[in-house]
Amino acid sequence: MIPNILSIAGSDPSGGAGIQADVKAISANGGYAMAVITALTAQNTKGVTGVYPISAAFVASQIVTIFADITVHAVKIGMLGGREIVDVVADALAGIKAPIVLDPVMVAKGGDRLLAESAVTSLRERLVPLATIITPNLPEAADLLEQPEARSRDEMLEQARALLRMGPKAVFLKGGHLSGDDSPDLLLTHELVHWMDATRVRTANTHGTGCTLSSALATQLAITGDMSAAAEAAKIYTRKAIFAAGNLVVGGGHGPTDHFFDLRS
Repeated sequence: MIPNILSIAGSDPSGGAGIQADVKAISANGGYAMAVITALTAQNTKGVTGVYPISAAFVASQIVTIFADITVHAVKIGMLGGREIVDVVADALAGIKAPIVLDPVMVAKGGDRLLAESAVTSLRERLVPLATIITPNLPEAADLLEQPEARSRDEMLEQARALLRMGPKAVFLKGGHLSGDDSPDLLLTHELVHWMDATRVRTANTHGTGCTLSSALATQLAITGDMSAAAEAAKIYTRKAIFAAGNLVVGGGHGPTDHFFDLRS
């Protein structure tokens, strides 16, 4: 069976991140992609020049309409923008049985803020406890915890444990912001500490990698039902997509990854 995966996120017209990246990653991992759009953005590989939020009521209407007709096997949550949208998404997803992957999108790669500071408390208190797994990078983890950014594996583990105490069933903490040649990721559950190591891929084409990984993870969770296997598969897929980014010539900033590298191999 092909699982139905719902992404709730913002739109990136340049195609590298957001809903566009989610649809590509879900499809490439074997899922049927659906999309609830929370915001329109004006952005390219060099940065974000504008954000146009969708009304919270219409975001809620999109979600309710999907669930009224279609069996959803996993949900990925990305950019939400503001507190009202965080709250309606939490309300709409309360009690669902499908796994929820929360990618706490707060700041774009170019430094533009994508989640209002006033919404962080709602995200922390309402959506994080609903999540099956959250997938922050190190700056996002620091933002959620109101702590300095982790600079070592020991600090990553300490912060992952603090995030787990907020209520999700698992934490996938991405270590790509650490210095050095390695890019370690940490999967933490109440029963498991699992480091996923890889050598850093030296490229500027990393636009949308967080969206890509979380969407792949949601799809793999729906397919396998196994947290460790899904996390490993999502990391491998994302790494291959980054490695193949040179296939594409898109923009002059942080270019996108190649989600469909398998079609070109």
